[in-house]
Amino acid sequence: MSSGRTNIDEEEEHSPATDAGEETAALEDVVPEHAADIDPEAPEHAADIDPEAEPLEQQLSQAQETIKDYWEQIMRLRAEIENNRKRALRDIEAAHKFAVKSFVESLLPVIDSMEMGQIASQAETATLESINEGTALTMDMFIQALEKHGLQQIDPKGEKFDPERHQAITMIEDKTVSSNSVIEVMQKGFVLNERLVRPAMVVVAK
Repeated sequence: MSSGRTNIDEEEEHSPATDAGEETAALEDVVPEHAADIDPEAPEHAADIDPEAEPLEQQLSQAQETIKDYWEQIMRLRAEIENNRKRALRDIEAAHKFAVKSFVESLLPVIDSMEMGQIASQAETATLESINEGTALTMDMFIQALEKHGLQQIDPKGEKFDPERHQAITMIEDKTVSSNSVIEVMQKGFVLNERLVRPAMVVVAK
């Protein structure tokens, strides 16, 4: 009788109820504490999704419209720049062609005076004195036209020799003037707006 009781006790120790309790305890150790709060049907990172966000296709359409607007603005600016460049080139070309217009207009009276002098010199009453007077008048008009446009004569007779504006042809002994003075001007020089165009050709005293 005692051996039969022992077998029953052993079977009770290894009964299915005892094994199920051990498996339940093992699962409780593995499953998180708040596992019951998790919705198995909810998508992952659902909390990060903005329900008011625009659909991707709508965002792409808006981006394409913005790019189109920017491209049209760029093309308009490019066309405007090209038009300005062509206009500037035309203005520069016109400036080169007509830069001397004012100077030419100031020379027209000189040409008229020369023509009148030629006609007067052929008259029977013409004299050498009248021709000289007409020539001097024309020369004065011509010099005034040049000076109006910034051209000035260099006539340094009696002045001290200036190598920056004068060119000495020769040097001669002259006790009546100080050394290194301009005795005679062989050819007048010219300065245009303070820039030397041609030096005066002079004779200098030793």
